[in-house]
Amino acid sequence: MNVNLLAKFLGDSTYGFLALNLLFGVFCAILVWRRLAELRFRNEQEQQQFLDELADPLAAGDFDAAIERCELDTRALPQLARIVIMNRDLDPDDLRQVVAERLQRDVLGPMENRVNWILTVVRNGPLLGLFGTVLGMMAAFGRIGSGEKVEPAQIADEIAVALICTAMGLGTAIPLGYIANSLHMKIRDLQELLSHALMRLLAQFKPPV
Repeated sequence: MNVNLLAKFLGDSTYGFLALNLLFGVFCAILVWRRLAELRFRNEQEQQQFLDELADPLAAGDFDAAIERCELDTRALPQLARIVIMNRDLDPDDLRQVVAERLQRDVLGPMENRVNWILTVVRNGPLLGLFGTVLGMMAAFGRIGSGEKVEPAQIADEIAVALICTAMGLGTAIPLGYIANSLHMKIRDLQELLSHALMRLLAQFKPPV
């Protein structure tokens, strides 16, 4: 196989890599979006209602009822609240550390990792497109240099097909860049909501001065 044929083969293969790159980015975005929907309350009022429901058994010292209420809800705040209640005998600083670690490890960390993969897809899309374009141009101009009688329209078609790789790479990067930024903002919003709610919850377990 000569260099020109190899360049053409690799250039054509780039379409497949671009498609896989796009599909992986979309797959990660869907996972993060679904995870956000599973972990957060629909609005701040609904989250506040949960905290109000939890305040009554906590004020009465009925910790088993409070834990049971949290176990029925798989969203992030109820599960973190369960950890707070179960570890209520810890020193306040240690308790905050435990909750912060679980928040990062179990809630925020996995989603942030997925968003980082989306950003990797965004960066690699134009690079893969440029790689395919260069290979396509090599194949097209290699045909000219071979001494064969080549019609200009044929070369123009081959160059146009090569440039499609660049367009596909940019077409992957631009929308996924917006999606990644949107998901990042939603993760930050979730973090802020959880932080405020957990601060209120942890305040109920401060030792009396």
